[in-house]
Amino acid sequence: MNTWSMNAWSIRTRLTVIATAVMAVLCVVASALLTLVNHGQAVTYRVEEAQAVALKTVHLIKRADLPRVIPPNVSDGGALQVIDAKGVVAAGTGNLAAKPRQSPLIPPDDDTTGTGVTCDLPDIPGCKIIVVFRVYEPDGDWYVYSFDDVVPWYISDGFLGQLVAGSLLLLAFTAIGTALVVGRALRPVEHIRRAAKEIGASVAGGRSFGSRILLPAHHDELRALAVTANEMIDRLEASLVREREFTSNTSHDLRTPVTAMRAELDGALLHPGDTDWPATAERLNESVDRLQAIIEDLLVLSRLDSGAVGEKERLDLSRLVRDEVARRKDDDRIEVEADAVYVEGSRLHLARLFTNLLDNAVRHAAERVVIRVYAEPPCAVLEVENDGDTIPPAMREAVFERFTRLDASRTKDTGGSGLGLAIVREIAHAHQGSASVADIPTGTCMEIRLPLA
Repeated sequence: MNTWSMNAWSIRTRLTVIATAVMAVLCVVASALLTLVNHGQAVTYRVEEAQAVALKTVHLIKRADLPRVIPPNVSDGGALQVIDAKGVVAAGTGNLAAKPRQSPLIPPDDDTTGTGVTCDLPDIPGCKIIVVFRVYEPDGDWYVYSFDDVVPWYISDGFLGQLVAGSLLLLAFTAIGTALVVGRALRPVEHIRRAAKEIGASVAGGRSFGSRILLPAHHDELRALAVTANEMIDRLEASLVREREFTSNTSHDLRTPVTAMRAELDGALLHPGDTDWPATAERLNESVDRLQAIIEDLLVLSRLDSGAVGEKERLDLSRLVRDEVARRKDDDRIEVEADAVYVEGSRLHLARLFTNLLDNAVRHAAERVVIRVYAEPPCAVLEVENDGDTIPPAMREAVFERFTRLDASRTKDTGGSGLGLAIVREIAHAHQGSASVADIPTGTCMEIRLPLA
């Protein structure tokens, strides 16, 4: 039986086969022990039978009433032979009365009885148990030999048949009982499987939301399985909802610059002679830039979702921040308070994280943007604060979701794609860190925590 064929079996079949095999081993062991114990008792009983027959013959000798041919009522169907003091056969059963002495076995000098087993008797076929009695007579010692069949290893056909029948009955009960018990135990599992399959198909097809697997009454492993399956369905529904929202928002945000470009081109083509083509090209270029920014952000998110973080290195977070700020030296609103803090990460992705935070802060700042980098073991902390609008507490998690922009941001049309902070959080998580909105009285402060190198 190969492993592949067993793997194709159901749990019920495998457990039934295993339980039956274990019971078969137990039956073999128990049968061997029973045979061993009963074999000794059977041998003892057989020796006692042979001794009883020999004693009857001894009584005949003592009464001087021993016939030449010992009758069946004395031998009980066994074989007997009597040897007189001269070593001559004095009597026997059947033709043993006329046969020579069959065994030289004699009891020890200090005993009247001896036993033995032999398979080399001259005129008695097969292996026999021999019981010999010494009889003290006036003319010397006589010997009475009683021969009986050796007990086979299986004791008897009847005993062997009982063992086999009992073992087969136990195996049948074990197989049927295991199949019934396991089948009943797995019935809730099958119910959970069917329900999960149906709900999963409905959710994946968008036909139904909110259906859940009924929990078993008992607080056991099956209930834990059902709870886990329901949690998985929750995550599946949430993922599908996010995917649909992401698709819808992506379509909307991609359509906006495309629609703007279409409107510019349609207007210009209607009156080509009156169109200021350089100004139109400038406006089209702005829409293209916005479209390109959205596409680039989508590509970054796609790479982050696939786990592509890039090669990590030990780097000074304060130096990275100062290098990025130096590229905006014309913006005197930016202040940097940075200590040397080392982290392990991708320079490219951490630079993208910071520039996204800085772009967001600059877009919303009124007069001041403050950047702080410091160590707070076991974390390195990066804070980007601006004195613009304050994010309501209820929206502090939502701003990290994809395509989320606050109403104020949409009203001012600050040019954000709605993906910048989502990228920030994904990069932070990819570096085993976190991204959150810090609680300050006025303005907004984005806080990033990364493990210290």
